Amino acid sequence: MSSAKKLDYKNTSLNGTILVPGDKSISHRSVMFGAIAQGKTTVEGFLLGEDCLSTIDCFRKLGVEIKVEGTNVTIESKGIDEWVEPKEILYTGNSGTTTRLMLGILSGTTLHTILTGDASIGKRPMRRVADPLRLMGAKIAGRENGQYTPLAIQGSKLQAIDYTMPVASAQVKSAILLAGLRAEGTTVIREKEVSRDHTERMLKQFGATIDVEGGVISFEGGQQLQATHVNVPGDISSAAFFLVAGAIVPNSDITMKNVGVNPTRSGIIEVLEKMGANLSVVIEDENAAEPTATINIRTSDLKAATIEGDIIPRLIDEIPVIALLATQADGTTVIRNAEELKVKETDRITAVVNELQKLGANIEATDDGMIIHGPSRLHGGNLQSYGDHRIGMMAAVAALIASSPIEIDDADCISVSYPTFFEHVEELLKNS
Repeated sequence: MSSAKKLDYKNTSLNGTILVPGDKSISHRSVMFGAIAQGKTTVEGFLLGEDCLSTIDCFRKLGVEIKVEGTNVTIESKGIDEWVEPKEILYTGNSGTTTRLMLGILSGTTLHTILTGDASIGKRPMRRVADPLRLMGAKIAGRENGQYTPLAIQGSKLQAIDYTMPVASAQVKSAILLAGLRAEGTTVIREKEVSRDHTERMLKQFGATIDVEGGVISFEGGQQLQATHVNVPGDISSAAFFLVAGAIVPNSDITMKNVGVNPTRSGIIEVLEKMGANLSVVIEDENAAEPTATINIRTSDLKAATIEGDIIPRLIDEIPVIALLATQADGTTVIRNAEELKVKETDRITAVVNELQKLGANIEATDDGMIIHGPSRLHGGNLQSYGDHRIGMMAAVAALIASSPIEIDDADCISVSYPTFFEHVEELLKNS
């Protein structure tokens, strides 16, 4: 059982430069693509969080040789056709990305596999992935007709489909694209709202041809991936917690280098700018497979904003900490069109509202988001993380401005995406 963590920060400021850990989405995909491709793939800047280590574990059970040396990972694979049928169940831990993308990958093999995860994964909806894969001919069985893990996959021959996405979901889109690698014909995906495009970018990086135009993605099946080198930039979803901390903690000045600023992920930057944050973004390499930047944030006078529409998929994981940001802004912030928060690691709408209310925030839940009246002076309290890394980090950032200590239960869950989070907090505090 994980222990609670008590945080007591008084008269703090945050100053200095940090390198946030590697992007979680890209780290997952680097291992998946390296395992599918034939040859030796090298990855630099890999995130050593529990979710990404679950992905490595799954592929090792499929017979792929993977070496981890610090944040460098080497994947040596004979290609997807040479994978071995695992004797064990593939355990995906707390990782929705691993579970959903593996469904797409495994559906087109000749193997029989079983996927399961922790209690949180057991509650997350999987039919949104299983149903379109079944349209391609995938054989997937699970609780409530494939809605919940454990899921059994009998690999089979797949046919390409033309699929319109009902909701913006990079995980669903990626599962279909990865299945499309093994499908006969041209897979077409139509997005009403563009979701993060790491899979499309990485397909090109591994030598595949893919056409992306006006929300329509088309992709010919039967393409062979070529092993390559992947540089993983810093995760903007992790950087978001220090962007917010830098904006709301007095006398702060934080710089983060090598942060991924993929346009499908950079909604947090637009929101900070809209709210008047003292922010600068200097692009380092916009021609890289994934563009990166050096970002500086300083203590800011913030004003409220309405956050809605097509920006939501580009900052869905950052909404918990954006809600905290809004508690310190002048006026009423409205977040809407964010129903997807209900099916994350926990119902993040309910969790965020409940925990921030405990600290004295003037915040209320709506069916598809929340309304936050600011600014509010936050006090301490005992907070739940719900085993959700992003709720845990939101609580920790709140502790930096709370008038009395905050205790977070199961703070260890933060290691899912940011194992060095508290080390970085301490590093920035030392420089104040």
